[in-house]
Parts: sequence; structure tokens; C-alpha cells
Amino acid sequence: MLGLLVEEGQVPGELAQAQTELRDAGILDGDDKIVADLYPLVATLMEPHVIARVEVTGPGGVTRSGAVVGDDFVFTHENWPGEAESEYVPAEPETLVWALARMVDLHRDFTDEVDSDEAIESTMGVLDQVIVRMEAGGFEEPEAVAEAAGAPVRLAEVLAQLNCMWRMTVVWNGPGERQDDGGGGGLVGRALSVWDCGVEGYWLRELPAEPVVDGQVDASSALRVRRTSAKELWQLITNLLPDAWQFVSGRP
Repeated sequence: MLGLLVEEGQVPGELAQAQTELRDAGILDGDDKIVADLYPLVATLMEPHVIARVEVTGPGGVTRSGAVVGDDFVFTHENWPGEAESEYVPAEPETLVWALARMVDLHRDFTDEVDSDEAIESTMGVLDQVIVRMEAGGFEEPEAVAEAAGAPVRLAEVLAQLNCMWRMTVVWNGPGERQDDGGGGGLVGRALSVWDCGVEGYWLRELPAEPVVDGQVDASSALRVRRTSAKELWQLITNLLPDAWQFVSGRP
């Protein structure tokens, strides 16, 4: 309904009720025009150039937030766990990385001033078993959990300190990853998945490699996580966003 109004198209009869509801909510004025304060948001949502999505899974449930970049405006959005509604806030392009980092509560790792490349390898099935056992409610030492799940002890130790897992995905319409690849426009996506493990620091999931599509991962899929730092994650978030030459007009 809003899209039709932005494009000044004819409103079909089956959307008459939606039009009435928008009018009653104050989104439309007396001439059925979108109020001026909402026009930038609606226009950006109708013709986005870049969409960023952030999913954080923690003790309080799952929160979904992100950002939308249009021709002239940038908006970020966030919600509360279990809530379908999101709050949209205008943002400046130069603050986008900062906003995305804040959504995942990226903070300095005070437990280890020296970057570490420690890695843990296992399978996704073993990871699921460790998480299920830890969520069962009984207190067990990481060594006991690891033995019961057939997992590396270090994996259980790290997950025992888990605050949340988050995944950040950025998609846009544009050419390929290289400026000289000669490709035309198409859907391009980048993503990263991270464990925030408190005193155990940040862990980047390198396998399964992001972006992951439905049906690509099963219990036998290799798992590899690597200890990283907030500084590296800031750069990885920055790298998710496309360079100027990778933009083409169109909707992701």
C-alpha cells in the first residue's frame, strides 16, 4: 500500500481497507499523501541499495535488527526479543559501521590484550550436542560435557562462557567481488558469524563459511572457530559493506 502511494500509482479496491487504516493511524494526510516525516523512510524501504541484517541469539531470545541504505537516506532498525515491531531511526552513512557494531554490543576485549589465533575444530552435530547438554539445566564441568558429547574440551570451555551468538549479513545489487570481473548486476552477499564468550573473548566461525544457505549445513558439516579480537571484528564489519563501485541501482 505504501509502495503504491510512493510511486503515485492507482490504489486497487482490495487495498481500500489498508488505505483506511493508514489514514486512521495518521500516516496519510487528508489528501492520502504520506506525511512528510515518513516519506524518506518509505522511499528508502521501497528502493534499497544495501540491506544489512543482524541476528543475535542470547538468553533473552532472538533479536533482529539491521540497516537499510537508499539513494539519499540511511535508516537503522532494532526490536525487542519476541516483538515483531521494529523502531526505525535515521542515520548518517559515516556512522553505519558504528551502528552495526553497537547492535552486537561489540566491545573491547579486556581479558587478552594480545590477539590470539587459537582455533577449535569439530562438527556442527557435536556443537549441537554440547549446547543441548548445557541447556538441560544441570551443572556440569566442561570436561564432563565434552566427554558426554564427544567434543573437544576446549569447545565446552568456550561455550560455558557464551553470552550470545550473532550473525551479520549484508546484501546489495551489484557486480562481483572484483572491480575487473566484467560481471553485470546481481545479488551479492557477505556475512560473518561470531560467538561472544565473555572472559573467553570473541570467536569467529570460519566453517561453515558464511554466507550459509538453507540446507547447506548438517550434523556432519565441519566446524571451525577461531579466537579473534574486537579490533579485527570492527574491520570485518567494515569489509561487509560494498565499495562505491559495487553499487548499482535496484532492489536487493
